[in-house]
Amino acid sequence: MSKPLADRIRPTTLDDIYGQKHLFSEGAVLRNIIESGNIPNLIFYGPSGTGKTTVARIIANATNKSLHILNATNASLSDVKDVISQVNTIAARNGILLYLDEIQYFNKKQQQSLLQYIENGDITLIASTTENPYFYVYSAVLSRSTVFEFKAISPEDAKGGIERAFNEMSKEIGEELELEEGLTEYISYACGGDMRKALNIVELCVLGAKKAAADAKRLVTMKSVKEICAHSGMHYDKNGDEYYDMLSAFQKSMRGSDANAAIHYLARILEAGDLTSAARRLMVCANEDVGLAYPMIIPIVKAAVDTALQVGLPEARIPLANAVILVCNSPKSNSAYMAINSAMADIQNGKAFPVPRQLQNKHFDGEDNPQKGQNYIYPHDYPNHWTYQQYLPDALKDKVYYVPGENKNEQAAREYWDKIKK
Repeated sequence: MSKPLADRIRPTTLDDIYGQKHLFSEGAVLRNIIESGNIPNLIFYGPSGTGKTTVARIIANATNKSLHILNATNASLSDVKDVISQVNTIAARNGILLYLDEIQYFNKKQQQSLLQYIENGDITLIASTTENPYFYVYSAVLSRSTVFEFKAISPEDAKGGIERAFNEMSKEIGEELELEEGLTEYISYACGGDMRKALNIVELCVLGAKKAAADAKRLVTMKSVKEICAHSGMHYDKNGDEYYDMLSAFQKSMRGSDANAAIHYLARILEAGDLTSAARRLMVCANEDVGLAYPMIIPIVKAAVDTALQVGLPEARIPLANAVILVCNSPKSNSAYMAINSAMADIQNGKAFPVPRQLQNKHFDGEDNPQKGQNYIYPHDYPNHWTYQQYLPDALKDKVYYVPGENKNEQAAREYWDKIKK
């Protein structure tokens, strides 16, 4: 039992894999490719513990190629050269299958060293990564490979693997196990979609379980599972995709006015200790998504954020929860956001034309200027403190950037100015 349980009961066929039905059910493309025996260059992308390494090993075992396994976290360019040196030798007469785990840790030079060989078929590359390959794998390698995405294991799929793991542990220790009610289901959720983590939890739970009497079953309690599972469902690597996925889900839930979802993601972010990111996304959402529909929300949310940052965790969860629910329940308008985006797009496209004469900061006219005087009109000298005057540059004088949102505040302002400007 020196190896972890996850390695001891690692699936050896595609039918033994839990989850990934979109990849390995009958008729699925990847399954058909593997069963054909003609393996192209592949990149497996997805969270940890979803079967990427297992599938790569199943493919390797089913081929007659010379298998080489490298982990990019500790492999060097010399390791790559050692693999390449065996191309067209007796040791690799059927070709080489290179399984490269965590390819995102290879730099450009290391990845490019494989290009010639994976293109002509001397080396078949199966790479895995927990990061988005379109960001971390160089385009030349991507263009010669096919990407398949592995998804987090659902609780329903994980449950079968967990039950099997308890059975295997029972056989290994030679004792019957008694599981408290709901324990398997609890682990299936607590593992956070990571099958390897679920199996590690099972192993620790069994090893830590005690017997009430010599002739009794070994009892695995919910209390012990909860102690082991503390924070085990958290996937929050600040250098990885899931960090940004969590923040994105938090902000989009507020934008979508779903208070339950927003509070859920806030809890996960705060549980990971990331108070700063939660506060920042909350401030952005108040300005971008509520905006002019309820302008007073901006200082209210700012006050809640200031309070949270001042008191720190765990108390910071309270003002932030108040602010998040307020944002969710408030009317929404992105009119200001759209207006500034439109204006900046014009500037970036070269539409920064001269400021109209009447708005310039000039009070002197040269003899060569046929139009004397600045001719600025002071709005406060007129009824309702307004009179017509051109403010945009001549080439953009009829441009509309701001369109009032369909909410009480902006429609009231529109009606007021429609009446004044007639």
